Amino acid sequence: MKLSVIIVNYNVKYFLEQCLCSVQKACARIDAEIFVVDNCSTDGSRQYLSARFPDISFRWNNSNDGFAKANNLALQEATGDYVLFLNPDTIVPEDCLEKCIHFFETRKQCGALGVRMIDGSGYFLKESKRSFPSAATSFYKMTGLTALLPLSPVFARYYATHIKENESGKVDVLPGAFMMLSKAAVKATGGFDERFFMYAEDIDLSYRVQQAGFKNYYFPETTIIHFKGESTSKMNPMYYRHFYGAMNLFVEKHYQDKKVKLMLMKTGIWCGEKMAMLKQVLTSKAGKSEMKPAASTMVIATQPYFNTVLRILKYAQPP
Repeated sequence: MKLSVIIVNYNVKYFLEQCLCSVQKACARIDAEIFVVDNCSTDGSRQYLSARFPDISFRWNNSNDGFAKANNLALQEATGDYVLFLNPDTIVPEDCLEKCIHFFETRKQCGALGVRMIDGSGYFLKESKRSFPSAATSFYKMTGLTALLPLSPVFARYYATHIKENESGKVDVLPGAFMMLSKAAVKATGGFDERFFMYAEDIDLSYRVQQAGFKNYYFPETTIIHFKGESTSKMNPMYYRHFYGAMNLFVEKHYQDKKVKLMLMKTGIWCGEKMAMLKQVLTSKAGKSEMKPAASTMVIATQPYFNTVLRILKYAQPP
């Protein structure tokens, strides 16, 4: 088997349907297997999806034990030379997976690969490439030095903007929304750390891929759509608890022997959480008086038509 695709679903059956259609087309000329692990969805995902995709291997969990554990469940059965961890709220182009595999085969040191991601409005998602968290990296971002010096390998590390959007390069962190690993890297790392329920599991896995002697690459020669965050809401206080809790877990796991760095990182995470919560409260209050009905649009098309429609929608105004 050349490729194993693993997708974890939680209450996004319509997004997953579109995702699976795109993945099946992208696998048309690849010896591939597709796994979907459902974390006890309550939106009728099982009834809706099972009949529509009889050739896909579904696993229906009776509880939601987290993103990492669900991925590892399918990973135990995966037999591909490469494994792709993919979010359900994504759409991949037809030649995406072939291009990624070809990149792996021409760079033997590549252990993990991520691609250029855009959101549903066509805007580049900066989290397509990132650096490992550190006190200095966070300080540069919070003080505006990252925005002031976006091409600096030192000050622009947060989103690795010193590597251009359309330029391939070695990076620290790849997003869990699209993360392809070689079989050797999977064997060396054992997959995701199941202590991470949600968030930072991709940072941890990226870190361990490098610790095992492999390289992580950002590969922009193919672009996927990531609708981003459809399973979660940043308006929910639980988001902050999970996100910043996961960041604490990461630094405690990997920086335990560096006491000063650990203290600075944990202080920075605490400050970041409080600032984010305050910003959310202020934004929520300011927006209540300006709330307008939102219009949502999904576009499925070949790349040239897709780009044209995005330009039209960008400047369209509701009646």
